[in-house]
Amino acid sequence: MALLSDRQKDELHKSMLEYLHTSNFTAAYNALKEDTGVEYTPDPKAKYAGLLEKKWTSVIRLQKKIMDLETRNASLQEELSIAPSKRAAMQADWVPRAPAAHVLTGHRGHITRVAFHPQYSILASASEDATVKIWDWETGEFERTLKGHHRAVHDVDFDHKGHLLVTCSSDLFIKIWDSENEWKNTKTLSGHDHSVSSVRFMPGDQYIVSASRDSTIRVFDVASTHLVRTISGHSEWVRCAVPSDDGRLLASASKDKASLYLLIQTAKLWDPLTGECKGELRGHDNELEAVCFAPVAAYAAIRELAGLPNVGPKGPGAYVATGSRDKTVKLWDVQSGQMIKNLAGHDNWVRALVFHPSGKLLLSAADDKTIRVWELSTGRCMKTVEAHSHFVATLAWGRQKVSTAKSNGADAKTGEAEKLVNVVASAGVDQIIKIWLP
Repeated sequence: MALLSDRQKDELHKSMLEYLHTSNFTAAYNALKEDTGVEYTPDPKAKYAGLLEKKWTSVIRLQKKIMDLETRNASLQEELSIAPSKRAAMQADWVPRAPAAHVLTGHRGHITRVAFHPQYSILASASEDATVKIWDWETGEFERTLKGHHRAVHDVDFDHKGHLLVTCSSDLFIKIWDSENEWKNTKTLSGHDHSVSSVRFMPGDQYIVSASRDSTIRVFDVASTHLVRTISGHSEWVRCAVPSDDGRLLASASKDKASLYLLIQTAKLWDPLTGECKGELRGHDNELEAVCFAPVAAYAAIRELAGLPNVGPKGPGAYVATGSRDKTVKLWDVQSGQMIKNLAGHDNWVRALVFHPSGKLLLSAADDKTIRVWELSTGRCMKTVEAHSHFVATLAWGRQKVSTAKSNGADAKTGEAEKLVNVVASAGVDQIIKIWLP
C-alpha cells in the first residue's frame, strides 16, 4: 500500500534527481531518471534545488525536539509523582487536615450518617429531613435525592458490591434501594416497634442487622425480607449494632437497667446465628453512641498499647472500640471483656468512630465539633481537626474494591478484597457534609 500520493512521489523523485545532479552522481542520476520515467531538467533556481537536504535536516531537528520533549515529560511526571498532594494520596498514614476538599450542602435537617460506595466515587447521606441524598465525592456534585421514608432517616449502608443501599428510619421501616435500577426502593422491611436507629449489611450480603429504640436487634433476610431472628437482651434503646468482618459476632451499644433506679452503659457481643450474648463491656459513665470492631491490621498496635506480646487471635472480632456521651473512647478485649485503654480528650459526646486503614490510628468525631486522631500504640491524641461549626454526628472512610484474590478479607466468591482509599467524609448538625482529601 503506497504511503505517498502521486504528487508527493513526483516531488521526491525530482528532489533526488536534483541532489544527484548537484553532487555529480551522473550514473545514479541517469539510472534514477530512467527507472522513474520522470522528465526533469536540472535548474539551480527551481524549487527542487536543495529541497532534499532541507527535508532531511528538518526531520533530524524534529527528532531531536521530540526526544527533548519526551525527556521533559518524564521529568515532569517524576516531579508530579512526588508532589505533596500526590504523595499524600499514596501515604499509608494520611489523616484529614483542614480545609476540607468539598463542602456538600442540600439537606434541610441534621445529617445522621454517611456511607461510601465500595466501587465508585459515590457517597450516600441520611438525614433527619427524611431523605437520603446521593453525591459524587470526587467532584463534590449532588446527584439525586431518595424519598420514601416519612420521618428522620438514621442510618445508611451499601452492600459489599454496591448494588443495594439499605436505610432505616423513625417511621419504623427499613428500605432497600437498587443503585443499578435508578435507585428505586425495591423492598421495605418492617418488624420493629419503635425508631430504627441503625442498619447494616452482614458480610455476604444475605442478611441485614438492625437496632432499634424498641430495645431489640433484628436480623432480616434480604431476598425474602422475612424476619429471621430477634435478639433481646438490652433493656433500653439500642443505638447501633454492627457485625464483625467475618460476620461471626455482633457488637451493640445501649444503656440498660440494672434495677429500677440504676442504669448501666453497656456494649454487648452477640452470636448472630443463635442470638446468644457472648459478652458484655461495662465501663462508660454515660450512654454509648458508637461501637466498631478493630480491623486485623490494628491488632499489633492495640497489643502494644496493652503491653501484650503480639500473639493471640488472628481473625476478625478480637477488639472493639466504643464512644460515649461521657466524652471518652474506650478500647476493649472481646474475649476477656476487659478495657484496654481509656482515650480521653474530647470535650463533648463522642458520636462516631472509624479505624485508620493502616491499623495504626483511630479517628473519633464528637459534639465538640472536632475529629481527633489517636495513635493506637500509645493511646495519644496526635491530631485535632476543627471539622464543623456544630456537633459532628458521623464519620466514614472511603472504600474501594480491588482484585486481589487470596488477600485477607477477600470475598470467597469473587476473590475481591476491600481496600480503603484516602478519603474521609464527616457530617452532623450543621447540615453539611465535608469531604476530606489529600
